[in-house]
Amino acid sequence: MSEAERPSSAEPVHPRPPSPASPNAKKRSSSDLALRLGTAAVLIPGVLWLIAAGPGYVLVAVVAIVLLGIREFYHLIEAKGAHPLWSFGLTAGAALPVVAYLGNEYHATILMTAVLLAVMVAQVGKAQITEALASISGTFFGVFYVGWLLTHAVTLRNFQRVVDAKWGASASSLFDPNSGAFLLIFTLTAVVLCDAGAYFAGRAWGKRKLAPKISPGKTVEGALGGIAAAWACWAIAVTTPSASSNGG
Repeated sequence: MSEAERPSSAEPVHPRPPSPASPNAKKRSSSDLALRLGTAAVLIPGVLWLIAAGPGYVLVAVVAIVLLGIREFYHLIEAKGAHPLWSFGLTAGAALPVVAYLGNEYHATILMTAVLLAVMVAQVGKAQITEALASISGTFFGVFYVGWLLTHAVTLRNFQRVVDAKWGASASSLFDPNSGAFLLIFTLTAVVLCDAGAYFAGRAWGKRKLAPKISPGKTVEGALGGIAAAWACWAIAVTTPSASSNGG
């Protein structure tokens, strides 16, 4: 090889400049925001109407959401190799808000205990302990994560009745009859603002990934922005009544 054909080791290597952001990425981001705003514009009036219409309407909505949520959850864990008991989990999950509505959260807790025991008994005959444990945990966690947690929406809407059942009429008379509707709306508002705060803070300042293997788009900065937005909701709800009463 001649001197002319040999590569020059002294020749500097210039790194390529960073490529500009793809126009398609910006379009996707804008369309995602438009979809979120459009979904909120459709759902918010319907949710407010359900809450104002009464606890029975909230119960029907919660049961429907629980069934859809457990169904989606079981699809996800089946893709990971688990084998949940579909009919058992769906039935138990839908029964939890009904039991809380007709009774109270203590009765729902008893039902949760019975669900866990029944799932364990149903899996005793499995030949493989790992398969049995995966089925037990998957089935029960779906009932707990979706059904049990959403049952609290029914309890919140029935707040005054729950207080009356636990501590009597003298305690429940301290609360406005619409206190349950307020508490449920407040909770949902905090959740929505947390999601919005996380979204916008993540877009503006998000750098450090929160859980890249689970959700690559989530960042630590976005999570902090969501927490800050939820706390702002709480601060407004707490200070506004006192401010208005002081002003009156």
